[in-house]
Amino acid sequence: MKITPTGIPDVVVIEPQVFGDARGFFFESFNQQKLAAALGRPMGFVQDNHSRSARGVLRGLHYQLPYPQGKLVRVIQGEIFDVAVDIRRGSPTFGKWESDVLSAENKRQLWVPEGFAHGFLVLSEVAEVLYKTTDYYHPADEKCIRWDDPAIGIPWPLQGAMPLVSGKDAAGKSLAAARVFEQGDLQR
Repeated sequence: MKITPTGIPDVVVIEPQVFGDARGFFFESFNQQKLAAALGRPMGFVQDNHSRSARGVLRGLHYQLPYPQGKLVRVIQGEIFDVAVDIRRGSPTFGKWESDVLSAENKRQLWVPEGFAHGFLVLSEVAEVLYKTTDYYHPADEKCIRWDDPAIGIPWPLQGAMPLVSGKDAAGKSLAAARVFEQGDLQR
């Protein structure tokens, strides 16, 4: 596996080694030992999530407090613009974001650590996204920052159209008004 750092040290792009021939392909989509060694920390995933969305659907920017989730995100059909936003107050990259285009074709994954908000925009006709999480989903603790918060300034590749968002996502808070991760929130 190839690990590519981003401008935010804790967010990385992961590319598997793909073996292909006339029959198709094979790759290891997850290896706990290799990922832990590459990230320099143990990985403990407890839940897998699978979503399917149409072109123009934007999900996010989601996170949980006080039960933060790290997410290992990949696409098994289609293509997405995937984004991680640092919402750890006091971090030198607070309010900064990183993105990558993940697709079934490129097989890349994005590691979104605890303390980050996550969102994606579907670029293909349809996309199926799988992601592993380091904590369980706690609906009462889910939070949302507006996808279009100018203080964050993500240049979503919308091609002139407004994205399709849920009511919950449309009602997301600005980064300035949102409850974000403080010093002790990630020390569980």
